[in-house]
Parts: sequence; C-alpha cells; structure tokens
Amino acid sequence: MFLMYVDESGDAGVINSPTRYFVLTGLVVHELRWRAVLDRLIQFRQDMKARHGLKLREEIHAAHFINNPGNLVRIKRHDRLSIIRDYADALASIPDLNILNVVVDKQGKGLSYGVFENAWRTLIQRLENTISYRNFRGPANTDDRAIILPDNTDNKRLQALLRKLRAYNPIPNQGGGGYRNLPMVQIIEDPVFKDSEHSYFVQSADLAAFLLYQELAPNGYMRKKSGQHYFNRLQAILCTQAARNDPRGIVRL
Repeated sequence: MFLMYVDESGDAGVINSPTRYFVLTGLVVHELRWRAVLDRLIQFRQDMKARHGLKLREEIHAAHFINNPGNLVRIKRHDRLSIIRDYADALASIPDLNILNVVVDKQGKGLSYGVFENAWRTLIQRLENTISYRNFRGPANTDDRAIILPDNTDNKRLQALLRKLRAYNPIPNQGGGGYRNLPMVQIIEDPVFKDSEHSYFVQSADLAAFLLYQELAPNGYMRKKSGQHYFNRLQAILCTQAARNDPRGIVRL
C-alpha cells in the first residue's frame, strides 16, 4: 500500500485572493518503506537540533518559517533558511520517496472555477494512474492500493469529492469527442486527516509545496537569497511521469 501525505501552498480562492497560484503536493511512500523514511526524517531533525537548536517537537511550517516564525525567532533568519535548504536535500536523498505536484494558475480563470476541486481531483487521478502504471519508486505489488493523509483542510468537501470519484470520474477521450467514466479503484477509505504539527511526513509535503510556490512567486527574502531555486533540489524524488509536457512532472492547470 502507498501512503500519500498532502499539503498545499497558496490560497484556493478566486475572488479577492491574495495569491495567484495554488500548489498541492503529495508525498508518497510505500508502507514497506514507511519506517525507514521516518527514521531518516528523525535523523534529520536530530541534526537540526544539534546544529540550530530546533527541537524535535517544533513544527517546520515553511510558509511561516522565514517571515513569521513565532517562537522560532530565536533561530537566526539565515539559519532558518539553511534548515529549509537542508530539509530539501535530506528529502531528495531518501530512496523510495515520491512527490506529485499540481499547480493552479488562477489568472484568467472564471469566478466559478473550482480551484480546490480541480487541484484535488487532478492529484487524486495522478495517484491512481501512477499506481496503475507502477511508476512510483520503491516496492510495487500487483494489488497495491493507496490511502490519502492530508493536512487538515476542507475535510468534508474533500471527503465528498473522493467518494464521488469512486463512482464517477469522467476522462476525456483521446482525440476529442466525449468522455469515458473511469471510477477510482486504487484509493481506499476516506482521507485520514493529519495535524501537520504532529507529522514529519505532512511537514515534508508542506516544504515541497512551499518551495514550488516560491519558484512561481518568491517572497522578497527568498528572491534575495536565491531561494526560488530550492525546489530544484527535490529533482531526484519528483514523479516526472505525472505530466508528459513538464520535465519535472508538475501538472499545471
């Protein structure tokens, strides 16, 4: 079984939204590698505690880590940036990790465009397809399934969407002309929502989403420090098969 931990960066609204982009990132690991990956994440956090005084229980919430760190202000800003950079490098060094990314560019979208629904539907479809084609790194069983573990989000709306896709998942026919219904079969159960504060896996998905967002629309400090290029550090674990027209597999809507 594959586990997909999901977090987002940017705002899913269309009207008066403060962000142009909405990024949704899934960090995928097979159950047989879950403990090994957790051990690597714990080792990274232990290293950050020794080097920077970041406690293991303290959350790395990337969106706030640089400009609004709260109690973590005790760690110098350039050291917090180093933690983010080293975090990306640590993730990229872990065998059998996989990252799926969906980006919605809201510019030009109509007021009725469902950013949340379209981003999540696309991410779920890519998870389903990647399992079907056995394109994830790591173990691959003929009967593998997946479960989704998102950060707390619009829980009821996501639950309803996933239940709907199990019955009705219209896919355009190649070459145009009509649709075919391909209900989801690889993803079991409702989403199991996690509090990112208590999950290194969700924090890792959050970091990847943040770095992709910063590539698209970097804040002043990240631009000054060339942090808009940090997403490229994750290249080794990007699921490039997720999008044929993007060399890094980013699905753009």
